[in-house]
Amino acid sequence: MMTNKDLRSFREEYTMHSLDESSVPPDPLVLFDRWLGEAISSKLPEPNAMTLATVTPEGKPSARVLLLKEVDQGRFIFYTNYESDKGKELLHQPHGALVFLWLELQRQVRVSGPVSRLDAATSDAYFALRPRPSQVGAIVSPQSRIIGGREELEKAFEKRWNDAADQVIKRPAYWGGFALVPGRIEFWQGRESRLHDRILYTNIGKEWQISRLAP
Repeated sequence: MMTNKDLRSFREEYTMHSLDESSVPPDPLVLFDRWLGEAISSKLPEPNAMTLATVTPEGKPSARVLLLKEVDQGRFIFYTNYESDKGKELLHQPHGALVFLWLELQRQVRVSGPVSRLDAATSDAYFALRPRPSQVGAIVSPQSRIIGGREELEKAFEKRWNDAADQVIKRPAYWGGFALVPGRIEFWQGRESRLHDRILYTNIGKEWQISRLAP
């Protein structure tokens, strides 16, 4: 069994890269695209994985990992069941925070800002691109709700799969996309002695203000 003493002894120096506010691009999305591209080219597992933090109607934090599907017109886009916990929380309190962690590159990115539902046509277009098993899975899963067991889910999947064998599967109204418009984007690069580089972009009107944060 892992002990607290074992955890306290974990240490790793971060020495791979550095980050300086004098040399970063004025647009944070340019830097994000560069870092994401490096994570992809490094063949990291699920390089587009991110933690999404939301707020429950009771004001409690809620977080989970999902996949970024696109960065379009300055928006971070992802898809989910609108009736899931995260879907209902975002519809109730339309603000969110994202965290991307590329540990192998000793990097993370934090993004926060308002969130809105994508239009139906955009969600339809993405749903049509999903593999057929994923389409069926999205339809039959009552995401975040209690179910009787895995067998119940598998039976529902099999039935829907057989019923729709020769049909085009359409996106259900309860499933679709969200877009987060960043107000703040922080780039974190691990450095020696825990003196990490933290560069913060803050959206001021149509401009981005660049600052360095203490580690």
